[in-house]
This record gives sequence, structure tokens and C-alpha cells, in this order.
Amino acid sequence: MIELDQTPAVFCEAVSKTFVESEGGENDEPDTAPGPWWSRARRRRRVEAVRDVSLEVPKGEIFGVLGPNGSGKSTLIRLMATLLVPDRGTLRIFGRDVTRERMEVRRLINRVSVDAAFFKKLSAMENLRYAARLYGVPVAEGQRRALEILDRLGFSSRKARVPLENLSRGQQQKVAVARALLTSPALLLMDEPTTGLDPRSKNDVQDFVLEVQRDHGTTVILTSHDMAESDRLCNRVAFIDNGRIVALDTPQVLKAGVPHQGGEPSLEDAFFYYTGRDWKEEVAD
Repeated sequence: MIELDQTPAVFCEAVSKTFVESEGGENDEPDTAPGPWWSRARRRRRVEAVRDVSLEVPKGEIFGVLGPNGSGKSTLIRLMATLLVPDRGTLRIFGRDVTRERMEVRRLINRVSVDAAFFKKLSAMENLRYAARLYGVPVAEGQRRALEILDRLGFSSRKARVPLENLSRGQQQKVAVARALLTSPALLLMDEPTTGLDPRSKNDVQDFVLEVQRDHGTTVILTSHDMAESDRLCNRVAFIDNGRIVALDTPQVLKAGVPHQGGEPSLEDAFFYYTGRDWKEEVAD
């Protein structure tokens, strides 16, 4: 067990990450046009996905990073998860630098993403036992812990023995949450974990996140398109737009800052106020 002091769970200072992609987008066909390489190179552009992001998340907080597709929120999560290396700035997880102390950081975190990967021919329990062994959790303890988490998520022991390919999207995502929590991470990174889930499954996952924070003091970084979910779960939220943090505070304070006439503004109204962007149109893009 790694001892943690009162160092912030996440410390970001002027963190930036840039990618190079074709001008038409990352899914364009390979550039096979004739001509010298320096001419073809001009058809590519630099995209700064995360721009000078600074924030601090104390231990035990549920912190939301909210923004439309392409805003940089998933890139920021991947930087925290050590899956990407910052180009500039300082990023530390419980005082460990994500670049120089990558393995120490990985012992403290786990991640749930919207595109979680599994061995689809294996059952949920077989996938979870495999994950437990990877993290050095004894088989018996891993199975016991997995069944407890799945049960809390409303996932029956019978379904736990069904191949993943025969389970619904919502059931598979519950398995992803269970896998992330098997290791009792000090920091749980949740990248759009409830996208595409039915209302009941979404509520099960949200309830469990609140329970894990309350009972175990787990720090959670959440990205989401669901403003109501973020309003319910997050102690504080940051609006990210074009790679920059444009507003950061509690949902209550952000909503209170929105001029209005009658009725309480929503978090979606706050996003529009601070960014000048319509949330629904941006998500649809």
C-alpha cells in the first residue's frame, strides 16, 4: 500500500499537448499525392488539444471536466493516465510526475473509458479474474471483490458467467467499472463512463461512484456530456473549450453566475454563458 499525504491528488500547471493531423481530419486517406515531402507536409496542421491547463484537485473530490467533442477533455484524462506525455508544463498525481514516475503513478490510478476493451469471448468474471492477476490481486480475493462490485452495480452472478459479446453495452460498461475498482485506486479516471447507457444502468453507475467516494475517499476525475450527471456527482467542474479551461468552480457557483430572469439556470446554461457555445449543437457536431 502506497502511503499518501495531503498532497493534491492532481496538480496541473500550464500543461499542453499538441497533435499533428491532416487538414481534413484524422480519418483522411493517406496522402499519396505526387510532389516533394516538404510540399505534402504543408497539408498537415498542428492541433493543440490541451492548452496551458492549470488546475488542482484535492484528495477525495469528484471533479468534472466538461466540454463538447474535440474540446480536449479526453486528452487531458489520457495525460493523467500516463497514456500520453505532456509537451509542456507540470502534471503530478499525488506528487508523482506523470513522465518521470510513470509506474508509480499507474499504481495509484485506474481508468474507465467509453471504449473499454475486453476479451469478448470470455465471460465478465474471466475478464475480471485476468485483470486481478495483472494487478497482483490473489485469485480468490479478486473474485470475491469482483462479485461484490458487480452485485452493487445491479449485475447478477448469472450474467457474470456469460461471454462479454452476449451482453448489452450497459452491462459491459458495468464490467469496465468493476475492473477499474478491483484495485481500489486512489484516483479513478472516468472518461464518459455512462455514455450510451440506459437510465437505470446510468443511475447504478452514478450511485456507485458516490458510494466509493463516500466510503473509501477515492478521488474521481469525470468527463461527461451529461450535464445533469455532472451536476449530481461533481464537487467542482471545469468547462474546457478548444483545449483551455474557461471556467472552474462548483456547479452551484457556476450556475449562480449566469444572468437569468426567473427559474434556476442549468449547468448547460452556464456552459453557454462561459463559452458562447450551444451545448447541444456542439455535441451533435
